[in-house]
Amino acid sequence: MKEIDPMALFRLSVLGPLVSRPQLARGEQKALLRELAAKDYDIPGSRRRHIAEKTLEEWLLKYRRQGLEGLTPKGRCDEGISKLSAEVQERLLTAKRDNPRRSIRVLRWMLEHEGLVARGALSRSAIHRFLKQQGLSRPSGAATVPEERRSFSAECANEIWYGDVLHGPRALLAGRTRKTYLVSLMDDASRLIAHSAFCLSESALEIEGVLKQAVLKRGLPVKLVVDNGSAYRSVSLQGICARLGTRLIYCRPYHPEGKGKLERWHKTLRDQLLSELGPAPLELHELNARLWAWIDSLYHRSPHTGLAGLTPLTRYQQDLGRIRLLGPLAAKLDEIFRHRTERLVRRDGTVSYGGRFFEVPYELAGKTVHLVIDPHARTVVGVEDKEGASLGAATALDKLANRHRARRKPPDPETEPVSRAAPVKPSAPTLIDMACAEHYRPIADDPTAEDK
Repeated sequence: MKEIDPMALFRLSVLGPLVSRPQLARGEQKALLRELAAKDYDIPGSRRRHIAEKTLEEWLLKYRRQGLEGLTPKGRCDEGISKLSAEVQERLLTAKRDNPRRSIRVLRWMLEHEGLVARGALSRSAIHRFLKQQGLSRPSGAATVPEERRSFSAECANEIWYGDVLHGPRALLAGRTRKTYLVSLMDDASRLIAHSAFCLSESALEIEGVLKQAVLKRGLPVKLVVDNGSAYRSVSLQGICARLGTRLIYCRPYHPEGKGKLERWHKTLRDQLLSELGPAPLELHELNARLWAWIDSLYHRSPHTGLAGLTPLTRYQQDLGRIRLLGPLAAKLDEIFRHRTERLVRRDGTVSYGGRFFEVPYELAGKTVHLVIDPHARTVVGVEDKEGASLGAATALDKLANRHRARRKPPDPETEPVSRAAPVKPSAPTLIDMACAEHYRPIADDPTAEDK
């Protein structure tokens, strides 16, 4: 019996809800196609995760006409046959052999410049297919040597953690469905999930929240390997890792194999957890509850082939004596994960953050300070100077309470009692004093006053 093509089996599994029923109600096929197009798939031989609705409709039409044979990928009918003229083929071979480093763009420009083809008439794919057929599609020399990659494992737990984000299912929050993102941290040596949670965004704030829970549960990692996304490049995350003594390492762009173990865990999670959730969205807290139950009860306690049959939890516990614990950092962990931002204190002694106003010590009015922020509560807890020294607390502005608040006032010179402890030393006469004495002398001092 002829072996079925794996891609045909994959396409059939995707179309399952459509082909398993003999008849669909009016409009039901369109709704099912839209639902299938919104799901994530582990597509063989591809890094894509979604399949277009139009593509699914074409697969369904081919299956109804030809069965599994219609879902089997077909090669090009003109495969191996070049439509290029003999003259163009000869010139391409000569130019490529003269300089194997020449790109397809340069080769096409040469053909157009020499008048062998019209400008824009020859596609890049036609040149690439011809060179590939001739074994000249890759440059010779050092560039043809593949990059060396080797499988490795950390020596002990918490030596290397991997962080990544996976697009999750939609969840209910306050009666509305919201897209979720699964933020996860995995230990390399044990494959243990330090912490993972479905969040409403893939921002630095969500990643920092997962990292905080991970270090509380599993201790401090020596290295944290992440991708080059803007969230992982945030100043706040870099500062947190520096205070924790954790080295933050970025993978090279477009090299997901750097976190291959975590990518493999994502596939396990899709197969064992996400596929069992059902079509109806769950509340966000229920979704996370099922995630944590699956991780702690099933994944952490299942034998792993990459660990010689040990479970991730058992392998992690073997290194408990070598794990770097929080120690003195535990008492100031909240402070480590707080954000700091620069603000100018207004004349009324307030600062603004997140659309709200907070009162700080009034002596700071007109000065630039650093706000210490609890990012998850979106509130200011205090102010610091540029050296990190505390300048006081910050409280939410209450305008109604300020109506009855006693205010400090400068002393009034008219009502302030004058101290009699020390006599006031007379000051030297001014020019105006001397002029008054000259022109407006008292009558008693005038010798001619009696004659007048």
